[in-house]
Amino acid sequence: MTTEYTVRPGMLPPERADHYLHLEGARTVATEALRTAQDNIAATLAAKAMMCIVGAAGNGKSLSVNASLRLLAPDNSYRIAFRARPTPRDIRHELFRALRLPGEPPGRPIEFDTILRSALARGFHVLVCDEAQWMSRECFEYWRYLWDDPSTDIAVVFAGGDGCAKVLRREPMLASRIYIWQHAVPLTLPEVLQVIPAFHPLWAGVDRDLISLVDKQAAHGNFRAWARITKLAADGLAAQGRTCVDEHLLRQVYGRLGVGT
Repeated sequence: MTTEYTVRPGMLPPERADHYLHLEGARTVATEALRTAQDNIAATLAAKAMMCIVGAAGNGKSLSVNASLRLLAPDNSYRIAFRARPTPRDIRHELFRALRLPGEPPGRPIEFDTILRSALARGFHVLVCDEAQWMSRECFEYWRYLWDDPSTDIAVVFAGGDGCAKVLRREPMLASRIYIWQHAVPLTLPEVLQVIPAFHPLWAGVDRDLISLVDKQAAHGNFRAWARITKLAADGLAAQGRTCVDEHLLRQVYGRLGVGT
């Protein structure tokens, strides 16, 4: 289905699509993790190296990468992601689509790799592999093969769950090629109190103690959890013709989340 968020394969998504559930009114906030990611990605691009940002789901890995690359390399970043376990063949085909190469994908790997290496030698490319936790050792080896080739001009950014770090660290030949590692962690409570009122208008002016309580009971510093809570709270306020978040509304939200109070 075509939506306003549909983009061609390989493009960075629009900012609004970064937020879970495409949350209306959500803003990208300059958290410490986002600033660190921006610095790390800038260093990786300058070195034409590979980096890996890992962490639990919902801690802002993809958002940090997308927001940083919109600023640092908006015109030469190519993003691919997998929702199941890919093979090197899948990576070849996704890169072919992302780079918008002409014609049909070659049938033989050696011919395919020649075309990809040739394309990646024409100007600097930033290749982003999101959801990298799905990749096997063979897939990481294929990325290394492309990066090691002396003719290619690329930097590679992996973003994924802790599983991708485990695969990489088990293979010294792969791990030694990762220039920068970053671990995405939940927001601390002081960060929550600073960030959440700026993240969405729903929380602007809400008592700090109530925001702290929501974080302790349900969100736990996880941005995706905060987006889900915000969406449910906004829907509840709209349905009831109300404008202010209170404990009664939050009990309703918790009920829909399956969270005890």
